[in-house]
Amino acid sequence: MKPLQISPETAIKLSEQLKVPIEQLMHMPQHILMKKMMELAQKEQAEKENEEK
Repeated sequence: MKPLQISPETAIKLSEQLKVPIEQLMHMPQHILMKKMMELAQKEQAEKENEEK
């Protein structure tokens, strides 16, 4: 499996947000990465909604 085609800056930001090592992130299957990103976005959305209340 070839590494993800993302910029180094994007890889660093994603690894920090998802709390996974960059090496693991770069070799993560794309569908799993998308799922983790969706979970992160839902979590952030829920936090924003709680702050507004």
